[in-house]
Amino acid sequence: MIAGLDIKDIVELALLLIATGALSGFLAGVFGIGGGAILVPVFYECFRIAGVPLEVRMPLCIGTSLAVIIPTSIRSFQAHYKRGAVDMAILRVWWLPIVIGVVSGSVVARYAPERLFKIVFVCVAYSAAARLIFAREGWKFGDDLPKGPLMRAYGFCVGILSTLMGIGGGLFSNLLMTFYGRPIHQAVATSSALAVLISIPGALGYIYAGWPAAANYPTIAALQIPFALGYVSLIGAVLVMPMSLVTAPLGVRAAHAMSKRTLEVAFGCYLLIVGSRFVMSLVGGL
Repeated sequence: MIAGLDIKDIVELALLLIATGALSGFLAGVFGIGGGAILVPVFYECFRIAGVPLEVRMPLCIGTSLAVIIPTSIRSFQAHYKRGAVDMAILRVWWLPIVIGVVSGSVVARYAPERLFKIVFVCVAYSAAARLIFAREGWKFGDDLPKGPLMRAYGFCVGILSTLMGIGGGLFSNLLMTFYGRPIHQAVATSSALAVLISIPGALGYIYAGWPAAANYPTIAALQIPFALGYVSLIGAVLVMPMSLVTAPLGVRAAHAMSKRTLEVAFGCYLLIVGSRFVMSLVGGL
């Protein structure tokens, strides 16, 4: 027995995490999303099986997701940048508001109730699913992205919501850029760069936010060093990262070689399913 699990359970969890890493890396390249929308629900089930208490389970999922996104987003950004698809002007405007939003989200994560993370995930997942499944070319906020304070406010919102949801920010930035008439491939490529800005300070923030968890739950091995640092599960990250790094460039290749409509609908359906899973959790406490 290790951490309350027998060898069969451990092997099943390990295989699930490895497969999840492959899928999240691929989707990071295809959608520029960082893979967090895939990782968080899977981590949630894995940590439930491992006996992580409900009170700290969701922030542990989100912190681990942000840590995994770091190398995946860097790899995805490099591949998109080589193709000249990244809008560097947006990065220059957004980098500071996004970092401020990430820091703010990390502070909230230390003191917020566990339900807040699920509510944020559900609201964003459902909104993004509707955009992916039902979007039409006529759905626009304007012909180009705004200037000045509104643009910086968008950056702050991308940073704080991404940190509370455990994603790389691609869901938000993709929505914004496409609603303002930017090509989807440019939105995906730029989102991969934003994921780098969000994931690094975000993961460090969750280490800070979750530092008291080990002392508060001394009998839970999954929260103790060397298994975890704060709200970042080192075991989960180590199992997921390698495959995500391998498959991220494959996703980039797919994004630039094919129509994205079928994948958008499939991913939108997935977001509806996992969003509904967290609705059930909010209602039933599971």
